[in-house]
Amino acid sequence: MSERNGNGGVGVLDRTLGNLRRAWREIAGSARGVLRALPRPDLPEDDAAHLRQQMLSCLDGQASEVTARARAAELGRTYLNLNPAGRLRFLRLLADEFDTDHDAVAAAAGVLGAAQTPEDRAAAERKLRAALAPPRVTLLRQFNALPEGVKFLVDRREELVAERKDPALAGLAEDLRELLANWFDIGFLELKRITWDSPAALLEKLMAYEAVHEIRGWTDLKNRVEADRRCFAFFHPRMPDEPLIFVEVALVNGIAGDVRALLDEDAPVSDADTADTAIFYSISNCQKGLVGISFGDFLIKRVVDALTSELPRLKTFATLSPIPGFRAWLSKAAAEGGGLLVPAEAKLLAPFAAASAATPEDTLLHLIETGGWQREANVAAVVRAPLLRLCAHYLVNEKGRPGRALDPVAHFHLLNGARIEQLNWLGDTSDRGLKQSAGIMVNYRYRLADIEANHEAYRGEGRVVAASAVQNLAKGG
Repeated sequence: MSERNGNGGVGVLDRTLGNLRRAWREIAGSARGVLRALPRPDLPEDDAAHLRQQMLSCLDGQASEVTARARAAELGRTYLNLNPAGRLRFLRLLADEFDTDHDAVAAAAGVLGAAQTPEDRAAAERKLRAALAPPRVTLLRQFNALPEGVKFLVDRREELVAERKDPALAGLAEDLRELLANWFDIGFLELKRITWDSPAALLEKLMAYEAVHEIRGWTDLKNRVEADRRCFAFFHPRMPDEPLIFVEVALVNGIAGDVRALLDEDAPVSDADTADTAIFYSISNCQKGLVGISFGDFLIKRVVDALTSELPRLKTFATLSPIPGFRAWLSKAAAEGGGLLVPAEAKLLAPFAAASAATPEDTLLHLIETGGWQREANVAAVVRAPLLRLCAHYLVNEKGRPGRALDPVAHFHLLNGARIEQLNWLGDTSDRGLKQSAGIMVNYRYRLADIEANHEAYRGEGRVVAASAVQNLAKGG
């Protein structure tokens, strides 16, 4: 659920890489004979031969701790000096030549199959486990001892995920996922509140990583951490300055349905102690390299616990969420044959039909693709009922993989035990909101007593739990 929006992200990245290069150069220089001339950026074949030896030296189990750390730092420096083509060659060399020894695995499996006694089987199983572990994983683990080494590996997995069509690189990406999944177990993560007094570098990263509602500058950011707002993030001890995922919360009275009101910089600051509702209006994953390693559900539960402890008057916990897949689904469903609209809706749309509109669905799509339609009262009035009904149907009934809601944000909250509470007409009229969902937003509600049952219903049966009004709307009622 995350992408960088460019608000300061490049500057933050440049400073981080500069600091990393300097730190790793110092570490590489701490052991004799490790620091060397860096390869050419595109890593031609003769430089690749030297790189191969570098990797082999990192696997030398006889080296001292200082030397092993220095060699890992020098290998990291080598990578950082490469251009995109050189980095791809680096990763492919690591993937191809430091993979599992398949012959050794077959031999170990044969020994296990022939084992007769419990002692022999136990010994054979140990050898098979050792044979199955690719040397590249041993090499990658060494970065854990380096400053910013874990972040370096997270970023490398981001690059590998982008190359997932390459089988060898996909295998390396999976090795990294398993390694990172162990390191980023929820038990190692720390929940921290981010405030206006947090370090400026961290606040900059918040602006860079925000993926749902762009932070337009420092004034906007200050509004999001005011006294009637809360911002929490998960951190890992090996990445103390890098948020992994963060959530922005508005403390209000009643369930909010319009994100503009929540983001209004001119709105007066309310008294958080009198609020009865916590609205989670933005959840952003910050590290693309951790895709497939989920801790968003734990974040929500931990934040609910923190808020309940601080503000006992809070009784309602809900989101104000985008519906990123609705417009794309609507266009595709209309193109596949229409029949989406009931007769009464088609009749109301008929006066707006253009000559090129072959179906009522074409008319509906044409209207909401016209710039400024949401400000035309007659247009907004005629498209409201069909869009809300179809959006309810999309959220409740449309499935991607079996048992999984088609909309990714819906899947996230339903899997975490929320229920679909209500749809909000023109809750987000930003360009993104109109493009994604014709401006419609949705509240997912977390009823503490129902979270586990909702989670089990969705996970086990694929059943979407929704308020009766949403269910009726989805049925056309």
